[in-house]
Amino acid sequence: VHLVESGGGFVQPGGSLRLSCAASGPFFTWYDMSWHRQAPGLERELVAIISSDGGSPEYADSVKGRFTISRNTASQMVFLQMANLKAEDTAVYYCNLAWPSRGESHWGHGTQVTVTS
Repeated sequence: VHLVESGGGFVQPGGSLRLSCAASGPFFTWYDMSWHRQAPGLERELVAIISSDGGSPEYADSVKGRFTISRNTASQMVFLQMANLKAEDTAVYYCNLAWPSRGESHWGHGTQVTVTS
């Protein structure tokens, strides 16, 4: 599985961005799909996840009501729609596909999001 994120950039507080993650490889729908982020000096944290069974997504408390994770199985894409961005959302955002029962976890290279006035 190969993942490529895009859509990061600079945005003012209160603005919006949509991150995309293009996945290549088989069995796309069998993976749990998630977005994580890592700010300078901090550990990588889970932002949002949608499980392989397509159940209700889960979000970090810090982004609930502002971020939405979604996927398009036909195009093998995972998205993170981010709204009402705050300075503390500044980080490198990473896409992850995981198949826990097989011990698989695949990461993209990350995309930088900077929220600044």
